[in-house]
Amino acid sequence: MKQTQKTDDIKIQEKLKKKGNIPRHIAIIMDGNGRWARQMGLPRVAGHSEGVKSVRDVVEACAQLGVENLTLFAFSTENWRRPEDEVSTLMKLLIKTLKRETDELHKNNIRLQAIGDIISLPTEVQKYLSDAIEKTKNNSRMNLILALSYSGRWDIINATKIIANKVREGLLKPDEINDKIFSQHLSTANLPEPDLLIRTSGEMRISNFLIWEIAYSELYITNTLWPDFRRKDLYKAIEDYQRRERRFGLVSEQIKKSNIVGKNAYIKFSKIK
Repeated sequence: MKQTQKTDDIKIQEKLKKKGNIPRHIAIIMDGNGRWARQMGLPRVAGHSEGVKSVRDVVEACAQLGVENLTLFAFSTENWRRPEDEVSTLMKLLIKTLKRETDELHKNNIRLQAIGDIISLPTEVQKYLSDAIEKTKNNSRMNLILALSYSGRWDIINATKIIANKVREGLLKPDEINDKIFSQHLSTANLPEPDLLIRTSGEMRISNFLIWEIAYSELYITNTLWPDFRRKDLYKAIEDYQRRERRFGLVSEQIKKSNIVGKNAYIKFSKIK
């Protein structure tokens, strides 16, 4: 990044931070790699490769802004149905990226995590993913979560099975099951719910991503294809988020009266009898 661009970037980040409500957790549906490649007259793999550059830039910018958690929808359960050669290429690209980026993540104090049906991934992918997670496990600046072989319905079904087994074994009573208990059995149990969900490429759907967790997330849809999405686009999404009032089913007067915003206000008022 050139010095002038770097200076401008710092100014934008400081402006966003000054507003004081940087999303604690951002989730991104990274869509449009194939369309980008087609528009460029290139094979689909070129779009995926270019998309890695977007990942690198967005991860760096989020860490600089103080975002605590960034979850990227990297490969869905449904993606296994794509042509075999494309799936194979994506797995090879994932291995290549893990090899190349793990040291950089570690150097920048970023912890890598993964959610999804990880055992369905090729053995070699599992190895490099496990190594990267192990190497960065004690890092504390930001959590980078890759959703791999993931679907929201899969996660909900899996959580239901675990809870059902606990009930059968007498470890949990049916009447004890509530939102909190259920959330504790999802693969995202150690994460706060996303404050902001970004989807690139203009598609107006959730695509089976974090469907339990995004119940009250703010949605931001951009027509920008993922390979073209960079930190400047991230800043626009956060600026848009900062202009919104998160009410969680309350009314504006309740939020203002509480002198706190967002989910903390919702929790405070939910305790009032």
